[in-house]
Amino acid sequence: MAKTSDAISVACVEDDVRIRRTLAMTLDRASDCLCVGQYGSGEEAVAALPSLQPRVIIMDVNLPGMNGIECVRQLVAKGVKSHILMLTVHKDSDAIFDALAAGAVGYLVKPVPAEQLLAAVRDVYGGGAPMTSSIARKLVQVFRDRTPASPPAGDLTPREQEILTFLSQGFMYKEIAAELNTSYATVRTHIEHIYEKLHVNSRSLAVAKFMNR
Repeated sequence: MAKTSDAISVACVEDDVRIRRTLAMTLDRASDCLCVGQYGSGEEAVAALPSLQPRVIIMDVNLPGMNGIECVRQLVAKGVKSHILMLTVHKDSDAIFDALAAGAVGYLVKPVPAEQLLAAVRDVYGGGAPMTSSIARKLVQVFRDRTPASPPAGDLTPREQEILTFLSQGFMYKEIAAELNTSYATVRTHIEHIYEKLHVNSRSLAVAKFMNR
């Protein structure tokens, strides 16, 4: 299928060859997505992805050797700016929290239908935090259980609180920019400041912490 010039570049990190090939085929069949790399282990991904810098990474949690969560940590430490979407068969609360705390921004449970996967890739690239409803509920609960105190509202500027409210309602970065009559880049800068103040590195954790506050 012919690709548009702005097709979303995606890398897949999955040890199951059959699933990995299926993911790549699903991406390549979409006009707006392109699989640019397939890796069967976290070690391979850490070696290749810092230079490749795909826009999105689909990461299996249960990889042999280095697991997916540790792989995310190492990729973030190496300066990878990709939006990372976790894919797993498990709904373990600790794994969910650890993956998002490491830097992942979405979490889906296998099996994922092709259209749902493509929608998640588009969503995460657009600034969303896709995850199945059961995972979202677990995230909010585990965050409440793990967080003894919340930051005071005064730590966030009124504009930052406004942006967090939009994020909690599911708005994408571009939609927030339109609502606030500002640029996409300005919204991203505000969100970076929010992450620093809340001591998080993903949209999901920022929203959960804000809601818990």
